[in-house]
Amino acid sequence: MVGLAGIVCIFVMVFGGYLMAGGKMAIILKTLPYELTMIGGAAVGAFLVGNSISEVKHTLKDIGKVFKGPRWKADDYRDLLCLLYELVRLGRQNAVALEEHIEAPEASDIFGAYPRIVADAEAVAMICDTLRAISMNYDDPHQVEEVLATRMEENFNHSMHSSHALQSMADSLPALGIVAAVLGVIKTMGSIDQPPEVLGKLIGGALVGTFLGVFLAYGIVGPFAIRLKAINEQDAHFYTLIQEVLVANLHNHATNICIEVGRQTTPTHMRPSYSALEEALKSRKAA
Repeated sequence: MVGLAGIVCIFVMVFGGYLMAGGKMAIILKTLPYELTMIGGAAVGAFLVGNSISEVKHTLKDIGKVFKGPRWKADDYRDLLCLLYELVRLGRQNAVALEEHIEAPEASDIFGAYPRIVADAEAVAMICDTLRAISMNYDDPHQVEEVLATRMEENFNHSMHSSHALQSMADSLPALGIVAAVLGVIKTMGSIDQPPEVLGKLIGGALVGTFLGVFLAYGIVGPFAIRLKAINEQDAHFYTLIQEVLVANLHNHATNICIEVGRQTTPTHMRPSYSALEEALKSRKAA
């Protein structure tokens, strides 16, 4: 809702201010379809040239995040800490019993208690793969830690592609607006023998191209790219929490210490209080 309200505010303030200053929408509306075809069509074409089909689909899917916000909420961070607590504790008590859960998480009653986490294949795979590596008795826990760090970096870079693609489009839009404006000037020069009122409309139409390119770049596409970047960075904290807890477990810290490390790693506005987490863990133990 905030994103939609922002878009409405942009249009109302820009065009409302233009009308209040005595501007007329007729010349803009008359020229808009042609300018939008040239500028928007060229921007979309450049976007398709610079990205693969999978990357295009990924970007289009991610645009919805601008309005939905981050995937992971405060309750999800609390549930993740509870899930990791149960898995780490079970691994310490009975490594054989843990294998049943990490080899078939879709059939696990522990994982099944957290459907939103199970729905994220990468989160589940990261947890299971790391716990499986721990069960292999790695001599150097730093090996697993390095693998986790590399995996997270690769996943983060992949998630940021949508933001980079949109930012590249935003960077190109002002230049494409100038291209459209130059074409408008060429058209105007072909009618140089017309009266001033006709030339004025032609020049005004040409300038709509420059306006449209800058407006779309800094009013729509650029903010979308910035918002996507912020959302992806925030969602990345969810996987960082997994890393911190499992790395602490690798170094044989007590289970409660491992979970507290994860709680402290959680972003402030998503972090469950110590007492709230204790209550959640007690509820899971009772269940």
